[in-house]
Amino acid sequence: MLAYTLRRLALIVPTLLGITIVTFAIVNLAPGDPVEVIQSGQVDSRISRESYQAMLELYGLDQPLYVRYITWLKRLATLDFGESFIDHQPVIRKIGERLPATLALNIASLFLALVVAIPLGLISAVKQRSLFDKIGGTALYMLYSLPEFWIALLLILLFGVKLGWLPFYGMESINAHELGFFGYVWDRLRHMVLPTICLTYGSLAFLSRFVRGSTLEVIRQDFVRTARAKGLEENDIIFKHVFKNTLIPILTLVGLLLPTLISGSIILESIFSWPGIGDLFFDSVSARDYPVVLGLSFITAVLVLLSTLLADLLYAWADPRITYE
Repeated sequence: MLAYTLRRLALIVPTLLGITIVTFAIVNLAPGDPVEVIQSGQVDSRISRESYQAMLELYGLDQPLYVRYITWLKRLATLDFGESFIDHQPVIRKIGERLPATLALNIASLFLALVVAIPLGLISAVKQRSLFDKIGGTALYMLYSLPEFWIALLLILLFGVKLGWLPFYGMESINAHELGFFGYVWDRLRHMVLPTICLTYGSLAFLSRFVRGSTLEVIRQDFVRTARAKGLEENDIIFKHVFKNTLIPILTLVGLLLPTLISGSIILESIFSWPGIGDLFFDSVSARDYPVVLGLSFITAVLVLLSTLLADLLYAWADPRITYE
């Protein structure tokens, strides 16, 4: 396993290099530049052409694309993501400030989805073609087909505006720090309810049907029929034999979902004014803040590669018969 892990880690380097080339080219070849955005596109009326050129030189945007890429890559090798063009704050600091909000929201959503989806998928597979399976499958497919932004607006209108039960703006109330410790925690939890629901229901439907399909495939295996022929109880067969063999595809899927814990949801965070990574990414793209966009893209790419490797390594834990050569 150690040799396999080292080989996979070695392959990450050229893969990341290719990703950085494509990402850097796409970001920098997009129409417009940060100076034009900062000046709202009114360069001639706001500043002189000489001042505009001086700002391009300040940001290094007057250099050829390949020179800017090499310069950025050298800084990246020392984990220096540069400074934001907008407020001149270090990119790593801006990401660090937004990261806790995104992690809190997405970890809660993933945990809730797994806790609900895995039992639903198992029960649907065990009771295949039953009334529970048909109704549950139809309801989940309906949920999966509903756009997140539309559900978010409906929930805001119902629970936030008409009923006034839940807050729908930001991560905490204005007077949250005056509520005491438990009051502050409760206020934070209330602010998380609506965005967490919107993040969960789509993945809940997908995960549940995925678990159901994986479980049905395992149930048809010969060792399950043998276990039943030996007279083992059905619950023992499902949880000790079937579910353990279903873990491998589930681990693969969860491994691919891990990067979303960091990247966040651009649309939902914007709708709920949630100060997370997704909202930062949207603002940075709109402002052509290249260092922040590139920093977020690079971190997301690293997480995707590492989470895929982690899922592969967890296979051996789920099934000792798996070996790495």
